[in-house]
Amino acid sequence: MTGPQVAVVGERNPGHRSHVALDRAAARLPEGVTASWVATDVLAANPDRLARLDGVWMAPGSPYRSLDGALLAIRYARERGVPLVGT
Repeated sequence: MTGPQVAVVGERNPGHRSHVALDRAAARLPEGVTASWVATDVLAANPDRLARLDGVWMAPGSPYRSLDGALLAIRYARERGVPLVGT
């Protein structure tokens, strides 16, 4: 059995200081919690990818490649009571 899965929604850019800090913060999540980056355009093309999530973490750094994908993730969390963090 796997632990909670959190999507970090946004386009990861290793040159973006806040993304590096977010990676460091995600590395300090409790044992068993997995956080992985998911690009907004991937979510827009595959909204079913949200069904496996236990949490959504919206990354800073807009504009996103797909505003629809970003809003889809936020709507999913809001409508289903899934924890959502916006940074």
